[in-house]
Amino acid sequence: MTAARLPLADVTEAADLAAFLERLLRFDRAAAVRLQIVRAEPGPVLAVFGRLPLGSSGVLAVRSARLLGEDVAEADLTVSAGQLLESVDESAATLGLPAPVTGPAWAGLLPPRSRWERTGVTTAPVVLPELQSAVREFKQRTAEIPEHHRTRTLLDGLADEIWSRPLGAMPELPLRAAHAAYVVGFLTPDAPLTAHRSGSWLRLSAPAGSVALRTVVPGAGLGFGPLR
Repeated sequence: MTAARLPLADVTEAADLAAFLERLLRFDRAAAVRLQIVRAEPGPVLAVFGRLPLGSSGVLAVRSARLLGEDVAEADLTVSAGQLLESVDESAATLGLPAPVTGPAWAGLLPPRSRWERTGVTTAPVVLPELQSAVREFKQRTAEIPEHHRTRTLLDGLADEIWSRPLGAMPELPLRAAHAAYVVGFLTPDAPLTAHRSGSWLRLSAPAGSVALRTVVPGAGLGFGPLR
């Protein structure tokens, strides 16, 4: 049950936000997301943080949506991703705020808002061939493992080996950042991409959204989920 409804800037914002939530829910049907409503220019913005549970630590995906109205209050809460998706009315370009839930551990530690240093620039067409090659390698090496030895632990280790490699066009980022951006739909055709660092956090940004991960977490693999 929603306690309030927020007007989104247009129907495109509503559709894009719904698509983002649907992708998160493919990986975790019980996913939670952290929401932050902040005042910005030219208007308030809703930031949605979701975790891709693709390995021992996962990657955070961030999608923002423009809101209408000067009287929109700032807010910070964690809600069910499924309930939030159900609250999106694409035709009316509105969004409901479900009741808060007890947040998972990751929701208490988000990437910083500022002090990001840009460390690289490229485009999606440059990144995609390397990403697709890594997916093919993963599938080939998986197929070479006898089925009775193909455990989750072994496959996660293989994926971590592959996705921890430096991204060729942006060696300051691991390949897992590009993989995460792809599976949530951020690597759109011809999208400009930028790499950033802030302390122990790394970020890959595209017009549709960004993904962030911490470098201090050991074994931060992307699991064995291939490109979809």
